[in-house]
Amino acid sequence: MITGADGGVTGGGPPPPPEGPGLAATAVRGLCPRCGAATLFDGWLRFADRCRACGLDLTQFDVGDGPAAFLTLILGAAIVAMAVAVELRFHPPLWVHMALWVPVAAAGVVLSLRVAKAVLLWVEYRAARDGGRLR
Repeated sequence: MITGADGGVTGGGPPPPPEGPGLAATAVRGLCPRCGAATLFDGWLRFADRCRACGLDLTQFDVGDGPAAFLTLILGAAIVAMAVAVELRFHPPLWVHMALWVPVAAAGVVLSLRVAKAVLLWVEYRAARDGGRLR
């Protein structure tokens, strides 16, 4: 063990990896969680196999259906609340609700799925990098 400059004990191993970009930057701009290059996606929703800048293997992270499940719950609750508010305020016929809320729901999921996938990949990367510890 080695005593650090602040008087704490360090492991004496290699220095910790750089922090990389934060959650918001990774999610919104599609940045690599290790180096911060804009190489996370290879298309609109498909992850690249590896970062073209630092070589991070992105195939080791599997976000699965998590992003779609989160979006279904979150957007579903918001859309139901808005539909109830519209119904109570204006009392439109059923076809107006269908014409309004189906496209809103579809657009909301498609437009936010990329961000949700990047968020979950960032969380997986940080958990793997930190040995499963959450901080």
